[in-house]
Amino acid sequence: MLDEDNASPRVNPDGRPTLRDPTLRDGERPGETAQPSDRSGSSADGLATRPGETANPLEEKRPSLLKRHPFAILLGLVLVALACAGGYWYWLTYSYPFETTDDAFVDSRQFAIAPQVSGAIADVPVEDNRHVNKGDVLFRIDPRDYEAALEEAKARVASAQAAINGADAQIAAQQAQIEEARSRVTQAEASLGFAQQQAQRAQELVRSGAGTVQTAQQQTSALQQQEAELASARAGVVSAQKQVGSLQAQKATAIADLRQAEAQQSQAELNLSYVTVTAAQPGRVVRLTGAVGQYVQAGQALAMFVPDDIWVTANFKETQITDIRPGQSVDIRIDAYPDHKITGHVDSIQPGSGTAFSLLPAENATGNYVKVVQRVPVKIVADNWPTDVSIGPGMSVVPTVTVHPQD
Repeated sequence: MLDEDNASPRVNPDGRPTLRDPTLRDGERPGETAQPSDRSGSSADGLATRPGETANPLEEKRPSLLKRHPFAILLGLVLVALACAGGYWYWLTYSYPFETTDDAFVDSRQFAIAPQVSGAIADVPVEDNRHVNKGDVLFRIDPRDYEAALEEAKARVASAQAAINGADAQIAAQQAQIEEARSRVTQAEASLGFAQQQAQRAQELVRSGAGTVQTAQQQTSALQQQEAELASARAGVVSAQKQVGSLQAQKATAIADLRQAEAQQSQAELNLSYVTVTAAQPGRVVRLTGAVGQYVQAGQALAMFVPDDIWVTANFKETQITDIRPGQSVDIRIDAYPDHKITGHVDSIQPGSGTAFSLLPAENATGNYVKVVQRVPVKIVADNWPTDVSIGPGMSVVPTVTVHPQD
């Protein structure tokens, strides 16, 4: 019987010889587990190695990936370094120097156009969405009622002025009466002096026996009459002077009436001027509702007015305004007209978040608190708005503020 080592090699079904696994012990078949041996010279793993035998080539260590593909790994490292450098350059060039937001819109102080007086509209010389200049006529109200009111006010002014003139004339006449009363006082004083002399003379004649008592009594009576006439003349002067005070009070009342009439005349003139509604500043008339023949009340809105003075309100996050300062340049892109390049600058930053000035501000002192990044309005003024397109409040824009200018 032949030895297994000298036996002819086995043949696979495809005709190739099957090689014997040199790691198998004598007598072992492929697939069997080798049993540990107690013989001397056995290896640590329990497999005996015969003298002169070589290790299995399959068990030799394979080369590392770096040794097998050095150029591919080097190229990958170079590409990663270039990508990092490109990303840093992009951040340094297009992200770090700028702050931008899409929470921005065109803003203005638009207001309603309303007449200051009531009446029927007589003329509407403007149309919707038309640009007007300062002083252009927007509406005309029928002026006839206000013209009549002005004429009535002028008549009241003339009447008050006539009352003042009449009071002046009465005062002048009363002054003449005062002078006349004073003249009567002077005359009465002279007559009283003569009567005193006559009465004294008559008394002396009676004492000397040359005159009669009757004559003396007559002279005494005449003296008393002259004293009464002097007192009456002096009372007439006082009465005349007091009459002047009454006339001056009437004049003051007439002057007050004149002032009131002049104020009414001024108001009538203002009301007459209010029948013509004009533009207070350049801008556009929008949402026009007034029509010829319509009766309107004072304060009734007839149209909306959008001034030419517009700007951008950008609501930046509070973490974005760290480096934003007034005067910094801004690039503005309008969503409606992306092909128009608009430049501007930061005008001011609101001292507080938008919610702090809302109708119902947040009450963070009550309930559970969840921190939310606030928005701070920033006013941006454009250097030159395009004139070939229509730009108005509420239009969305995307401003980009240059916070770190590059040299």
